[in-house]
Amino acid sequence: MTQSSSAGEISTYTASDNLLYDITEDGFFFDLILLDIEMPGNSGMEIAEKIKPFLPNIKIIFITSHIEYAIDAFELSIFRYVPKNDIHKRLPSAIQDAIRLIELEEGKTYTIQTNSRFEKIPYKEIYYIERDGKNASISALGGVSKVRKTLQQVYAELNAEEFIYIDRGCIVNMIHIMQIKDGMAVLKNGVSLPVSRTHLQEVKAQINRYWGAHV
Repeated sequence: MTQSSSAGEISTYTASDNLLYDITEDGFFFDLILLDIEMPGNSGMEIAEKIKPFLPNIKIIFITSHIEYAIDAFELSIFRYVPKNDIHKRLPSAIQDAIRLIELEEGKTYTIQTNSRFEKIPYKEIYYIERDGKNASISALGGVSKVRKTLQQVYAELNAEEFIYIDRGCIVNMIHIMQIKDGMAVLKNGVSLPVSRTHLQEVKAQINRYWGAHV
């Protein structure tokens, strides 16, 4: 198993238990992990399930001979599935796409500044933003922050294509949407938000355009 860290370093593990220990006990951080689904000890599926709570934004590429695992891999929010019989053709592009996505998720911050408060929230940590009376309520990895601005003002200040309206009163960061199901946007943090009927088709189209252009 090989992983690539944010610092550009590569680590190789010959035992799955060592990888799990480094992540769950020693707090090692990885941006990308390549896993074979079938391994001695913990399977790739088991490892993915166990490390997700510690590295919720990790990108995992599964490599396997068994195509039936692809559906399970999707349920675990796996970045890419690479069949072993096509590994030389598909693995390099899968790694490049993962790196592009990691770079995309880094970068900009939204600043809240008043006479008594200064706060910066990384775009990549923002899950969604809702109208809350005269405020906009920003739900992010670090908690909820409120700013006395309209939703439209915040949307204009963000000025980023990954933020889309799913309802007149709610903006969502597309990089955190796991799926659109039964009229709901299901996010990586487990929250499900209703998508209005008038926005549903456009939301799906925007998501397809966004990922089509970036991955």
